Amino acid sequence: MKNKQLIVLDLIDIELNNHNSLNLRCAAGRRGLSRSIGIPEINRPGLALSGFFEVFAENRIQVFGRGETAFLKKKSTVEYIQNFFSYNIPCCVFGLNLEPPDFFLEEAEKSGCPVLITDLDTTELVIRLLRVLSIIFSPKKSFHGVLLEVYGVGVLLIGESGIGKSEIALELIKSGHRLVADDVVEIYCINGNTLIGKGANKIIGHHMEIRGLGVINITHLFGVGAIREKKRIELAIKLEEWDINKNYTRIGMEENFMKILDVDIPCLDIPVRHGRNISTIIETAAMNERLKNMGYNSAKEFNHNILKWIESETVKSVYFGQSDII
Repeated sequence: MKNKQLIVLDLIDIELNNHNSLNLRCAAGRRGLSRSIGIPEINRPGLALSGFFEVFAENRIQVFGRGETAFLKKKSTVEYIQNFFSYNIPCCVFGLNLEPPDFFLEEAEKSGCPVLITDLDTTELVIRLLRVLSIIFSPKKSFHGVLLEVYGVGVLLIGESGIGKSEIALELIKSGHRLVADDVVEIYCINGNTLIGKGANKIIGHHMEIRGLGVINITHLFGVGAIREKKRIELAIKLEEWDINKNYTRIGMEENFMKILDVDIPCLDIPVRHGRNISTIIETAAMNERLKNMGYNSAKEFNHNILKWIESETVKSVYFGQSDII
């Protein structure tokens, strides 16, 4: 994690939606809530509880389910548990509201290792922990731009200040599309190939600054249906002043990409000038990107049809002679 150190207390206090909520409470070792969580992985400590510590992953969150808890109550000795807590473990998490035995809590209190309990079953607990940790530890980068959902496609608008990103975004919102973030977009990468964008500041994330009008609240003006908390980024659009010396793509055979956090996403250079309906162009670009993701490429089909037509005309001219073709 580059920007911030994650501690156990953060894991308890972090605000998560229902499908990510961990529902953690601390049963022992409160003075260790400032312990650092160094890596986004977990460990099931069955072997360690039986006294085998040669490959013990002590730097991970230790997750206890029914099996480990039953083993603690029937098989483990105080000696093994004392050895267990001699390692610098970030914390122990018990699922299913399972209560560890008293001697386990006492040793955790002595060593200052937090023991957390949740009502989640063990499988769901592991899934949620790994998902939350992967997001927290994922590489992050902030971009100056606007992130929107247009026809289900996450579109990142970038360009020089004053080019009209917010005004164009406002047109798109009025047309029924949704705002994710304006001005500063925080982008993080998960699984090494997926970019997720959200507002860098949750309080001001769904506000927009429109020159000449001021700051407006999109949620209050257009309703909650006009916003999203986060969205996968699938297309970047760079808005720029029309340059008469630049050759802009006209057919679309050449695909340009933009690298963000080592992930390539399609990128379009859209020139802005008086008379061009940029919001309609962005809508069309989003729909075209959806078609490409479904396996259909308009530019390639057009090129293929042209080549077929040229070949057919060439064959006819060779067979019939130029003078026979009307």
